[in-house]
Amino acid sequence: MRRFYTAESVTEGHPDKVCDQIADAILDECLRYDPSSRVACEVLATRGNVFVAGEITSGYEPPVFDVIRKVLEECGYCTDGIEMDTFVHQQSPDIAKAVSVSKEFRDNIGAKLRDRSRGAGDQGVMVGYACDDTPQLMPMPTVLAHRITRELSACRRSGYIKDIFSDGKAQVTVEYEDGKPVRLESVVVSCQHGAEKNLKKLDAEIREKVLRSALRLLPPDEDTKILINPSGKFVCGGFDADTGLTGRKLMVDTYGSMVPHGGGAFSGKDCSKVDRSAAYMARYIAKNIVAAEFASKCQVSLAYAIGVAEPVMIEVDTFGTGKVCADDCLAAAIPLVFGVTPVQIMESLG
Repeated sequence: MRRFYTAESVTEGHPDKVCDQIADAILDECLRYDPSSRVACEVLATRGNVFVAGEITSGYEPPVFDVIRKVLEECGYCTDGIEMDTFVHQQSPDIAKAVSVSKEFRDNIGAKLRDRSRGAGDQGVMVGYACDDTPQLMPMPTVLAHRITRELSACRRSGYIKDIFSDGKAQVTVEYEDGKPVRLESVVVSCQHGAEKNLKKLDAEIREKVLRSALRLLPPDEDTKILINPSGKFVCGGFDADTGLTGRKLMVDTYGSMVPHGGGAFSGKDCSKVDRSAAYMARYIAKNIVAAEFASKCQVSLAYAIGVAEPVMIEVDTFGTGKVCADDCLAAAIPLVFGVTPVQIMESLG
């Protein structure tokens, strides 16, 4: 059976990804001085303006404007004339209480329930996935797309390709036969550049200096479609051309079109938010199942209720590739082998 799967990646200067990085930098700053900080930080940015909103409950007040400037500069942007504003308040006391003292703990006063003493910071379903496509146990399109944007950023930072800027994207489509990647169907690369940049030269540079090394796992053939800056010129980019928002690159942050997504964003959220920590744990579990050769591919889904420590659902799907036992047996074994409460996840993954 033949199918096609596509994954996208963006460079560090893409407006949405810049906002993700600002949100995480604010979180990091809080955790550096107060490890118990509770943060759910959102960022919106457009031409000349950056807005930070959300909840920050911490014993440390982060220098938000300094953090914004530092991230923008690291991403290749000038901060002169940037207007910044914050709309931040503390976490709801109702949510804070439910997270600090779980329903299990409240219902079993005096019992030894340390691992279940803290509840999940939100409800929702989180999905983790792994497969044997690549050494990273990630889907082939995802790995190739990320390699392209990393190479593109490295070429910009080192000057290996001149007169390109930090906003860019890559998209890779891979053909699968009987569940295995067999050929590269298409590659799309968009890279912001200077007004005087020769587009034919840029095309040749990206093919030689970026794609040649980035696509070594699955090289293009004579029928692979390679499109570089298909819009033509890409001079106006970054925040002059687009608005950035945290949490808008969920599929870039995970597995592309191959795997469903629960909908929760990662960036700007501390580990009490299972949107992030349980998604990481689900990936960790799936990766271990595939690495142990129990299956060639594995999807782990964890669902939580706010204020409750134990997940309300654990599901495993090995897509018919299981080699040891049925999927429901793997699901039943997960809480016996892996810690899936918020406290256990924090301890396991650090």
